[in-house]
Amino acid sequence: MNYDRLVGEKAQVLAHAAVSQAGQFRLPPSRQNYEILLVCLLRTSPDLAAAVAALVANGQTPSQGEMDDLYERFFSRTRFASHVLETGSRITQEIADALDALKKAGATTETYGSTLSSAARSLAASSIDGESLKRLISGLASATGEMSRDNATLSTKLAHSSVEMQKLRTSLREARTESLTDGLTGVANRKLFDETLRARKDEADANRTSLALIIADIDHFKAFNDTWGHQTGDQVIRFVATSLTKFALPDHLVARYGGEEFAIVMPRTTLRQASDIAETIRAAIESKRLLRRSTNEMIGAVTVSFGVSLYVPGEPVAQLISRADQCLYLSKRNGRNRVTLETAPALDTPESRREPVVSVPA
Repeated sequence: MNYDRLVGEKAQVLAHAAVSQAGQFRLPPSRQNYEILLVCLLRTSPDLAAAVAALVANGQTPSQGEMDDLYERFFSRTRFASHVLETGSRITQEIADALDALKKAGATTETYGSTLSSAARSLAASSIDGESLKRLISGLASATGEMSRDNATLSTKLAHSSVEMQKLRTSLREARTESLTDGLTGVANRKLFDETLRARKDEADANRTSLALIIADIDHFKAFNDTWGHQTGDQVIRFVATSLTKFALPDHLVARYGGEEFAIVMPRTTLRQASDIAETIRAAIESKRLLRRSTNEMIGAVTVSFGVSLYVPGEPVAQLISRADQCLYLSKRNGRNRVTLETAPALDTPESRREPVVSVPA
């Protein structure tokens, strides 16, 4: 963002315009909505402005889910990078402070060593008298006390640095988690989906294990937005995300693939197992009747269509996604609210011969 333009009378005009536009779009006055609209007004990101313009074409207004998608695309990565730079600077300062403390401790240790050496030489001399011995003991006691105090200071400093490093590590981990999470639903975003699917592909190749992929799409979602408004549409998206998460296995990754589409990456899962999970989710979603939160009006049943594919060893992940998309398309074409999967022989392993897709109706 060009902060040089956010001063004076112009800044007030731009700020009022951004708030006014949020009101026209019926969006909550959140920080991220304000930031998106303000950047559009500043014209510092032509790509963002074009994306917003596409959403408001033909008199439409963007939903909060769509605004979350925009923020994730145009701001999350920058925000995480800034956080990394800030954290790196703080870690550098902690290391510098710790090294300084160690250097001072080294100097004190060297002085203490010289004192001990001198005392040893004095004690070795046969001519030392009682008064000299008294002074020697007093000097050793003083040097030992100073060494003890410096060691305590060093221990405190190193303990503090250890605590600060742990805090920074936690902060960085949380920032990364936020950058890989969909803001509306709390499930993984597209970036984490892409990273995870590639990693699971490599794992399946290395260990010769199965890998299944589900892609799901909410049926007639545009009708929900047109009939009930975007906030209700967001409610439906969150409901579906929760349902997917509830029935997915612990090592599965549920992600918002885009808009009203979701995906589940399913390592060590056969096609039949993935199909059974998809059918369980489909039936659970269909059985619910949603209420519109703002008015308690009955929205009715929500249904979801599914496409399920199985990874073929060595193939690009794009092909796995493409086949799941094709299965999803068949579910839509054949009446929606159903699971379409690739069939395989009884063993149902990645090495098995593939057969044409089949559709499992509700």
